[in-house]
Amino acid sequence: MNPRLTSLALAAGGVLFLVYPAVRPSGDDAVAMASTGWITGHLAAMIGFILLALGLLGLHGLLGDRLSLRAAVVTWIGAGLTLPFYGAEDFGLSVIARRSLRDNAPALMELAEEFRYGPVAMPMFAVGLVLLGVGTVMAAVAVRRSGRLPAWSAAPLALGFVLFVPQFFGPYPLRIAHGALIAAGGLWLAYEVWRSRAA
Repeated sequence: MNPRLTSLALAAGGVLFLVYPAVRPSGDDAVAMASTGWITGHLAAMIGFILLALGLLGLHGLLGDRLSLRAAVVTWIGAGLTLPFYGAEDFGLSVIARRSLRDNAPALMELAEEFRYGPVAMPMFAVGLVLLGVGTVMAAVAVRRSGRLPAWSAAPLALGFVLFVPQFFGPYPLRIAHGALIAAGGLWLAYEVWRSRAA
């Protein structure tokens, strides 16, 4: 992947992680899950994970070292483990919520909790997010060691993914701030990659 496409993937992916909490309803009830904002927000996150993985693959193409390759591989695995949960949250829970509202059957929403905290779904999701944090930290270390890009230019993006799991336990404004951190990190790294292309 050339630096231009790498830069575009990092920038767009970062912005989509801000769109995710900004348009997703703050609640987790049937009305929230049945909304267009729920579907749009989670879809933005899913595309963001894909673009992040592509961006780190492109970053490896720029840096060309083993650590950046390992970072890309770990990130790809993390995204692969995370995406099924997001897909089910987006499409499955939305269907359950709409049916619950249509039939005036609040008990149906118990299915959402059973899915979210299932013995396979939740651990797989958590491991995926942890691997995304590990992969982006590895990428940040590779950038720092390379001398090709400013030493700290990948650090905010890595910090955003390290904080991905903890931010779920904070108030909703914190989740939007977290999305802004990832967006800023993606845009900064994208800018530096773009500059490296010009150089």
